[in-house]
Amino acid sequence: MRKNNVQMSASNGYKIIAVDDEMGIVDSLSIFLKRSGYNFIGVTDPMEAIERVKNEHFDLMILDFIMDPIHGDQVVEEIRKFNKELYILLLTGHKDLAPPLETIRKLDIQGYCEKSDKFDQLLLLIESGIKSIAQMNEIKRMNAELADTYEKLEKAYLDSIQTLRYTVEAKDPYTRGHSDRVSEYSVLIGKKLGLSEKDMKTLQVGGLFHDIGKIGIPDSILLKEAKLTDDEYSEIKNHPSIGAHILCNAEVFQDIIPIVKHHHEKFDGTGYPGKLKGEDIPYLARIAAVADTFDAMTSKRTYRNALPLDVVKAEIERCSGTQFDPTIAKVFIDILDNNYDEIEAIQEKYK
Repeated sequence: MRKNNVQMSASNGYKIIAVDDEMGIVDSLSIFLKRSGYNFIGVTDPMEAIERVKNEHFDLMILDFIMDPIHGDQVVEEIRKFNKELYILLLTGHKDLAPPLETIRKLDIQGYCEKSDKFDQLLLLIESGIKSIAQMNEIKRMNAELADTYEKLEKAYLDSIQTLRYTVEAKDPYTRGHSDRVSEYSVLIGKKLGLSEKDMKTLQVGGLFHDIGKIGIPDSILLKEAKLTDDEYSEIKNHPSIGAHILCNAEVFQDIIPIVKHHHEKFDGTGYPGKLKGEDIPYLARIAAVADTFDAMTSKRTYRNALPLDVVKAEIERCSGTQFDPTIAKVFIDILDNNYDEIEAIQEKYK
């Protein structure tokens, strides 16, 4: 088999590779496509063509079906392992030699035609392919712009809510560091439960903002050192609903609202604000509830010191199945027993 490359350059920016083990076909395509204004590379060795596509960008491939040492469908099969976007036109010496329609669909071959001394039909297919490629490129460009706009919008929302979070921390010294620790404890539990990256991200952000609703609680209640009255405690219990309301109009925060709203629900249905029970409580909120309570018990408050670890563990075990999801409580106890160094690292980080 003769091996040769024919390279032409043009100004339209689209790059075409043709693969045919007959040098005459490659030469003819080279002249024809150069006249039509395409950047053209011709290859006579199908194995070389696979490597070229792997290492260079091409917009469209013209591919002979019957070749040596491998046929065109095998070339496509290899290329589709690493390139799903290349637009491929298959050439056949005769329609009876074309691969089955099922194979063409499976390998995502966009079109095929019979070889001819005239390239009119092929040119029409190429022009149609280039139009499709141009549309796909435009869609990708628009999607990239939209993604960039969305990221900027997301950052703007995040910055705004961060400002509110810092405002809460400024008025409530206990909250400073608390939300960060709850976020990291929640992620630690999520890892042990084998949650997805998406859920882990939701836990992380949800933990950071779970107490955002405290912005709506009067300082006289939030900072009170003495025991709260029943009315004052009822006011404090509004902070999950206030937080959910603050976030409800921001699409970017929809996934964390269940955590913000329901991290004070109890497994037995006696929590707030919804008195949800068992699996009716959003799963990620059940995780945050354990993390939130653990940090509350291990943090120094105005009315008490941090509780010893053995007391905290006993309390989590005691409340398993009533306040906490028993599976999540068990996982967290396992973390305390076997991975406490990770807990200590978080505590040291946010002293």
